[in-house]
Amino acid sequence: MPFSRIIGTGGYLPERVLTNTDIENLVDTTDSWIIARSGIRERRIVAEDEFTCDLAEKASRKAIQAAGKRPSDIDLIIVATSTPDVVFPSTACLLQERLGIIGPPAFDVQAVCAGFLFAIDVADKFIRTQSAKCALVVGAETFSRILDWSDRRTCVLFGDGAGAVILESSDEPGILSTHLHSDGRFKDLLCVPTGVSRNYQKLQDGGAYVTMEGGEVFRWAVTAMSDIVQETLDANSMTLDQIDWLVPHQANSRIISAIGKRLGLPVNKVVMTVEKHGNTSAASVPLALDEAVRDHRVKPGNFVLIEGFGGGFTWGSAMIKM
Repeated sequence: MPFSRIIGTGGYLPERVLTNTDIENLVDTTDSWIIARSGIRERRIVAEDEFTCDLAEKASRKAIQAAGKRPSDIDLIIVATSTPDVVFPSTACLLQERLGIIGPPAFDVQAVCAGFLFAIDVADKFIRTQSAKCALVVGAETFSRILDWSDRRTCVLFGDGAGAVILESSDEPGILSTHLHSDGRFKDLLCVPTGVSRNYQKLQDGGAYVTMEGGEVFRWAVTAMSDIVQETLDANSMTLDQIDWLVPHQANSRIISAIGKRLGLPVNKVVMTVEKHGNTSAASVPLALDEAVRDHRVKPGNFVLIEGFGGGFTWGSAMIKM
């Protein structure tokens, strides 16, 4: 049975930078308050005529180029997003058209901030079962479109962006293991309680916004993200000191610091981009991974553990040999 390996990464951030000072003009908050509670100093926001597929395309083309591939080499496209361009077709199908790829399966995965981990798991299984040889996996979000810009609990946290990877069939192990979990009992703690079928009137009235119980989400995230690191290590008969890099979901610097402290993981082994990216949901892990690859922190042969946590609740991880 073949393995799957990451052979290229790509990322894209919109041009518009929204700083904490800018947000001070929108809601009752301060730069120091935002930094103290999230570690975020700025985030990127899409232009009015820029959409999730636009971000996904730009990140994908960078990943394809980094992998030394052509779009025609790709035989599977999976996009993780909670903010698709339209209800349907999927953003993956829209992306497929943009890239000029005809025929291979293309579909979206929706697991919010853990979506990229779920998408990696699915693509890995396609390749291991020889149902695909070269997969494009993307996390892309325009979360600014579902924010209530009068709610300082949420609008200060999120940003827009996209990250992508190319997975290829290989005789050498790359994705060593994946681990996925969900618990729908906590659905109301982090959600957009408006949809096409449910609470449709709110959608018509322009009320499709993120709601979050920050304290409870914080506690759950720290516990779940710490526990899944140990689960992943145990599955690979590894110890914490064998990890070269932890690339966690970039939700909040306090969450990431609390995970490191709970695990006893040195901060110099953790990739953090939340300060400049904000929380880009499904895009945050591939964006952080791409940045670390391109600045040569993450090197070939490194063991990298990626993890994410999102509404649902959903959470997941993957152990990767680069």
